[in-house]
This record gives sequence, C-alpha cells and structure tokens, in this order.
Amino acid sequence: MNWRLPCRHDAHRIPLPGLLRWLQWASVAGAVLLNSGCVTTGPLDYIRNGFKVGPNYSRPPAPVAEQWIEAKDPNVQSRYLQDWWGVFNDPKLNALIDTAYDENLTLRIVGMRVLQARAQQAIAAGNIFPQTQQATGQYSRVNLSHNAFNNPSAIAGALPSSISIPPGSPFGNFYSDWTAGFNLSWELDFWGRLRRTIESSNATLDSSVENFDNALVTLLADVATNYVQYRVAQQRIKIARDNIRIQARLVSLVEQQFKVGTATSVDVEQLRTLLEQTRSTIPFLQIALGQANDTLCTLLGIPPRDLDPELGPAPELGSEPMPNMPAWVAAGIPADLLRRRPDIRSAERQVAAQSAQIGVAEADLYPTIFINGTIGYEAPDLAKLFESRSFFGTITPNFRWNILNYGRIVNNVHLQQARTQELIDTYQNDVLTAAQQVQTALRGFLRSREQVENLARSEKAAVAATKVQEKLFTDLKADVNRLFTLENTQVQQQDNLAVAQGNIALNLINVYRSLGGGWELRFQREGCGEAPRMAGAVQGQAPAPPGPEQAPAPKPLPQPQ
Repeated sequence: MNWRLPCRHDAHRIPLPGLLRWLQWASVAGAVLLNSGCVTTGPLDYIRNGFKVGPNYSRPPAPVAEQWIEAKDPNVQSRYLQDWWGVFNDPKLNALIDTAYDENLTLRIVGMRVLQARAQQAIAAGNIFPQTQQATGQYSRVNLSHNAFNNPSAIAGALPSSISIPPGSPFGNFYSDWTAGFNLSWELDFWGRLRRTIESSNATLDSSVENFDNALVTLLADVATNYVQYRVAQQRIKIARDNIRIQARLVSLVEQQFKVGTATSVDVEQLRTLLEQTRSTIPFLQIALGQANDTLCTLLGIPPRDLDPELGPAPELGSEPMPNMPAWVAAGIPADLLRRRPDIRSAERQVAAQSAQIGVAEADLYPTIFINGTIGYEAPDLAKLFESRSFFGTITPNFRWNILNYGRIVNNVHLQQARTQELIDTYQNDVLTAAQQVQTALRGFLRSREQVENLARSEKAAVAATKVQEKLFTDLKADVNRLFTLENTQVQQQDNLAVAQGNIALNLINVYRSLGGGWELRFQREGCGEAPRMAGAVQGQAPAPPGPEQAPAPKPLPQPQ
C-alpha cells in the first residue's frame, strides 16, 4: 500500500476540528512509519507476541561438538561428577572447601549483587501498576491583594448599598483552604514496554544468580588448586632436605678422604657445590609454599597466618602429593557445557535481557497512553473538610507521542539490536572458549599421567644408580665426577616427579573447573527436597535446564540485614 501526505488539491477537503485533524496527520505518520521498515514488529507479530512490540526471545544456537577428542580414552567417562573434589579422598581439602563456602568474601560480594538484581526486578514488576500513587494534604491561609483586578474586597465595595453581605461569608480577601485527597497516574502498557522491561529484569536476575554460581565454581577450583600447590611445595622441600642430608654425608666423607690423601680438594669443592646448590632451592620452594598458604587464607576469609597446624606435614617421600590420584575423569559430553557452566548460562541470560530492550526501545515509536485521576476533599474550614459537599474528583485520560523524534528513536532500536547481536556473538564465543578449555585440561590430565609413569621409572633408576655409586665412592672404587652427576640427576628426577604428580591433580582440577563443576554445593548444604534451580527465584523467572541428576533445595543466598 502506498501512503502519502494529503495535498491541498485533494478532492476531500472537508473541514475537521483541530484535534481530529491532528490525529489524522498522526495516523498517517504512524502508517508511513510502519510501512517504511523502521519497525521490526508487524501487526501479526504484535498479536502473536502477546500484544508486545519487539522480538520474543529464543535461545541462540551454540557451536558444540558431538564428543571430546579423547572420548575414546577409557579414562574419560561420559558422566558428570558434581562433588569432584571428593575424588582426592582428602579430609583436609573437604574441610577447606566447606570453610571457603561459608566465609569467602568474594562470594558474599557476588551474593549482594544478586540481592541488588532481585530488588531491581521487583521495582520493574511494580511499574506494571499505577506508577504514581500519592496521598496529599494541604492547608493554605491566603491574603489577596486589594489592588489586584477583581479582588473580592473591591467587588464587595462596588455592590449597591441595598445588597448586604451576610456575616461569616467567605467573600473577602482573606480565606483558608483545607484539602486532602489521593491522586494517581497510570501508564497503560499498551505496547508492552513495561512487560519487556520486566522480562529484561528477570533475565538480569537470572544472570546475576549464574554469576554467583560461577564465582562458586572459581572459588572451589582455586581452593583445590592452592591446596595442591601447598602439598607439592611441601613435598619438594622434603625431597630437597632429604637429599641435603645425603649430600652432606658425602661431603663429610670426601673431606675425610682428603685428609688421608685419597681425595683432592677439587673433589671436596665439587660435592660441596652440589650440596649448596640443592640447599639454595629451599628458599624458592618456601616462597611458593608461603604464596599458596596466603592465598588459601584469603580464600577462607581469614587474615594470613600459618596453616601448617591445620593442614599438617607433607606426604611421605615416595608417595604422591595427594592421598588419592584418580586415573579417570568424568567429563560428560560437550553439549553439557551449555547447562553445566554458569558463565555460559549467564552469557545466555544477558542475551535474553538485552533482547527485551529492543521492545522497550521500539515502544517509544508509538503513543504512550496515560490515565490520571484525583479524588479528595476541599473546604475553607477544617470542620467541613470531610462533608459530602466538599468532595471533588477528576479523571484525565491522555496520551503522549514523540512524533518528531523518529530518527533518534529508530536509531535507539538499531542500537539495542546491535548490542543484542554483540551479546549473541559473545555467548557463542564463550561456548567455543569453554570447549577449548576443557579439551586443553583433558589433554593435560591424560598426558600428565603418562609423564608421571615415565618419570617414576626414571627416578627409580636414578636412585638405584646413585646408591651403587655412593657405595663405590665409599670404597674408593669410583671418582667424584660420576657421583656428582648421579646425585644431581637424582635430585632433579625426584623433584620433577613431585611436580608432575602435582600437575596430574592440577590438570584434573582444571578439567572440572572448565566443566563448571561444583556450583551444586549450594543445593547440597540444605537437606530439603527438590526445588527449582534458582535460589530465591521470583515467580515468573525461567529456571535453568535441568540436569540428569536432580539436586536438593538450594542454600538461600545472603539476605539484607
């Protein structure tokens, strides 16, 4: 259909009242706008959307693979493990996890943001009702100017003498005015602007809860990571000190041989060099131990202090840094990332929140309809204020239409559309990045186990060769050069083995961090029955897709004091 503005030579030139003529022009302008392609919502879409302009949200597609590259490895299990830290069978780690969940301040900060988002959602929901609701009251004592035109005193003075003003009449320049009433202003949500705002607030609240879960995932992985680093540093220090004792005995032995003339001063200094070199590694390892200790204190919400009394000594030499090092990992399938990782769910909820803003912006293209009303009582005397004759009331329907701002409004719609597309691309990129992180951690875990097996054989051979060389050197049947080399190799291989064993645990933690495991902990802390995914969810919020294992009711998020 072709639309055009009427010209003065058109045949139909019937005179119209001013308001009707204005409405005719406004209708033509609106029809031109609707057919110019500036508005994305057509009449049928408006009806299908529940009488709301703007697009109805649907989850954007996400690029996921059918399976992991290592899916055929027997150590990669296609199931989900939510309490992943339990695979280490370490009561100390379990206690740290519990304390961090209760005391970590970063988690509390994110929890407060959830409360803020919840309050914003309640504010947006309240706007669907009359936006202004006020009870009013006022008293005025008025003195009108005697020199003003048509003031009551002048009029009374101009009356014929035959007309007398009765005593107590309010006719005069002095009077009182008492009023009490109630007024409201209500914007009718004809185009769905307010409902779209509520949709956006609901999605923002969902996103904030997902951010809480993501902070919990990060917290649990950080606690486990620093605990493993603490144990590895302890064991490396223990290895270094054990080798220092061996090397100190050898230095003492070579010094005795030097005294009797069976060894040279070079032999003495060569073994002393090895001793001091090994001794020099301890301060570096103590720094790493202290960093892990201090980081754990921060994660536990306590000032830095020595955690050695709580965590205990290092594992025995020859054992792994963690009590139990599983050979398998429960990785699930790539599609699980969309519902397992809170940061991905948060990114998807941000898309939903921004998508609703398109409808909010588009609603400005149409007239806003209001109903204003006032009821109350007014009287010059307080005693008469609430008499039936003092009652008054008004109701005023009206509308407002920004007919000359289409350039700005339309470009605001385009702005919201571009922002939505940006968040869609961000969401899809987050899915790809998450898959990459899982794949990298899986590969690291599996290859680390192979490395440990090789290093274990190498370390065993180095220890055996060193013992043989030490005996030969004691019996004066070997020179110091080979002993120096073997002792140095033994220290390096034992230290490398401890690091590699720690890397198995660290890579396993990174796998579960990348999978988004652990946020279910806040469900388990309350032993109630099944409940919706969202803790404290406001009615109308969409819960996250259910997982294969239903979790118990969530731990309530922090409440305002």
